[in-house]
Amino acid sequence: MEQKNFSLLFLYREFKPHIFMVLSQVGYTFLYFITEASFNHGMSPYVYVTYRHVVAGVVMFPFAYFLERKIRPKLTCSLFMEFFVLSVLGISLTLNVYFACLRDTSPTFVASVINTIASLTFIIAVVLRFEVVDLRNPHGIAKVIGSLISLAGVMMITLYKGPIMKDLWRPLIHIQPKSGPINDSGLKGSLLTVACCFTWSLWYIMQASTLKRYPAQLSLTTWMCFIGAAQSALFTAIAEHNNPSAWIIGLNIDLWSTIYGGIVVGGLLIYIQLWCTEKKGPVFVTLFNPLSTIFVTILAYFVLGEKLYLGSIIGSFIVIIGLYLLLWGKEGDKEVDFKTKGILQQNNEDLECRI
Repeated sequence: MEQKNFSLLFLYREFKPHIFMVLSQVGYTFLYFITEASFNHGMSPYVYVTYRHVVAGVVMFPFAYFLERKIRPKLTCSLFMEFFVLSVLGISLTLNVYFACLRDTSPTFVASVINTIASLTFIIAVVLRFEVVDLRNPHGIAKVIGSLISLAGVMMITLYKGPIMKDLWRPLIHIQPKSGPINDSGLKGSLLTVACCFTWSLWYIMQASTLKRYPAQLSLTTWMCFIGAAQSALFTAIAEHNNPSAWIIGLNIDLWSTIYGGIVVGGLLIYIQLWCTEKKGPVFVTLFNPLSTIFVTILAYFVLGEKLYLGSIIGSFIVIIGLYLLLWGKEGDKEVDFKTKGILQQNNEDLECRI
């Protein structure tokens, strides 16, 4: 019994980042649907982003203040500017455009296209030397091939529909359809979604750089929430200047989506991502994004009655294959680190013996 408990504890410690990232994708999956319901109810996505990060900042502040008093580095002007840029890339600019796309399309479509973040982050990380790719090593080849396969799966989900799968039962929850025609492949929506993917990829890369100088994840999360909320409030004031009533929300789905987005997504999940970024790097974090596409597709089909196409099923399996290849390739980095540390330790021992 003790041996079994020891094995489970070892597995948990070894795969804790993996477990946290899978759970975070479950959290993002519910976000797609609760925000879609809120936007269909009439809430402005710009107001939602502002309120959500006000809630997140207020909730995270006491944890950051008390738990990181001893490890929090001194705030400098250059660090504050980094926080400002991070807030633009990850909150005020990207999220406002992202939720505008979600309002005009569907959760399945946006979740599918957003998964190009993993491939874009990998490419940018390689160019900026945050990620090392050794094509002479099987793990390095696996990372490249896995990235391409994952991207191919996402493109299949997005571009190829195929036959419609037969409905097994009536939807458990009914969300009112959006008014007006929706064109998922429209030029405007596609360009905006790709722009979100690019800025989000830069956000993940920049987090890894900032965390080296400011290794206080809770404090960094709080700073980004407050700064991002202020930036988004300014943007919202401009976008909704003819609609002051947009700032008013009642005791309905608008309030619950704001609380969920603020506490769970804006606070807890961002902190988890920062922790995993520091432990495993930005590419590792984005590798799990395709899981939300699969979860959204399954939930939309079985619970909401959204149409499920054969292309989505095939594409999901392709994405999973690419994800496993990338993860296997990333595990090779750990082996290289262990070998490098062993060589350095051996060299130090030889040097001491000579001395």
